Amino acid sequence: MPATTDRIFLPAPAPGTQRTLRVHRYGVPGARPKAYFQAALHADEIPGLLVAQHLLRGLERADAEGRMTGEVVVVPVANPIGLSQHLNGRLLGRFDAESTGNFNRGFPDLTSAALDRLRGTLDADPTANVARIRETLRAVWAEQRAVREAEALKLALLGLAIDADFVFDLHCDGEALLHLYASRWQTAEARDLGAELGAATLLLEEEPGGNPFDEACAGPWWKLRAALAAEGPVPLACFATTVELRGQADVNDADAAGDAAALLRFLQRRGVIAGEPGPPPEPCGEPTPLEGVDVLTAPAAGVLVYHKPLGAWVKAGEVVADLVDPSGEPPGAARTPMYSSTSGLLFARAAERLVRPGQKFCKVAGQVPLSYRQAGKLLGD
Repeated sequence: MPATTDRIFLPAPAPGTQRTLRVHRYGVPGARPKAYFQAALHADEIPGLLVAQHLLRGLERADAEGRMTGEVVVVPVANPIGLSQHLNGRLLGRFDAESTGNFNRGFPDLTSAALDRLRGTLDADPTANVARIRETLRAVWAEQRAVREAEALKLALLGLAIDADFVFDLHCDGEALLHLYASRWQTAEARDLGAELGAATLLLEEEPGGNPFDEACAGPWWKLRAALAAEGPVPLACFATTVELRGQADVNDADAAGDAAALLRFLQRRGVIAGEPGPPPEPCGEPTPLEGVDVLTAPAAGVLVYHKPLGAWVKAGEVVADLVDPSGEPPGAARTPMYSSTSGLLFARAAERLVRPGQKFCKVAGQVPLSYRQAGKLLGD
């Protein structure tokens, strides 16, 4: 079946204005496995927009060659609201200007409503249970209502992905090496994807908090598995991941084409697309628990001067950066050293060099959970 493109109209935020989502579909609707991709939910994170274009080209070739065995859905521009938010020439796409908050927080959690309907309906057949759960999640989603434009956007995106086997949310950091966020319940899949992409680190979450998009898609499965354990097997039938495609300035065809090719190979290895992906890549390093990531925070306003580059191995107690008070007061004490609390990989840092009090500016992936980190607290706002 040839690819199709649909449009989803969002509520008009003002008279004479209306935004849409374009949804590209490949393969036979309902075929398994199903993969879902979206790019730039944080609208100022541009690398995913280019990766999505290369991904679409690869899917078009696979479709023309008759190699689509599953279904693939791509939303190459996941946040037209954020893309319209410019202030004095600067794109501000992380937070909704209408004050509904972070575009990647507060997605609907369908678990409780689904659980009420699923009690007493499961049996010993895991395949039948997966189908029943997907049908229930879709039914619960269809009953949700949204009035505000940003809420409608989140609901529409969730509806496209809630029944997928694989969900890829394409993001980036300020300045970063490629890395992934995934559930610790799905470490094997995360390691395979990380190896395919050449990820510098994998960050495994148990409870990310804030209900971001990946958790809204995959979270119901491990929550339902725990709640319905006595009634029948519940496989974790949705692997959802947030892929951080390096930094905001890393927008080039070489990286984007390589990332798209890696994602397509992952789909081939999972039976979504037919074809020979080649030998499996070498596994990447040991995953990092999210609680083991040291997030350095500025205690005051000032200019950041880094002592460590991206990709450096940092020892606990080592100085990563100086925070400089440009006013020079008090004389001779204008620099405050900023130390790492863990030993690990410096994999991400803020692009800004002038920071405000309380601003998170650097991330070091360590293996040991840190006492100040709290479960259910993501690394950024």
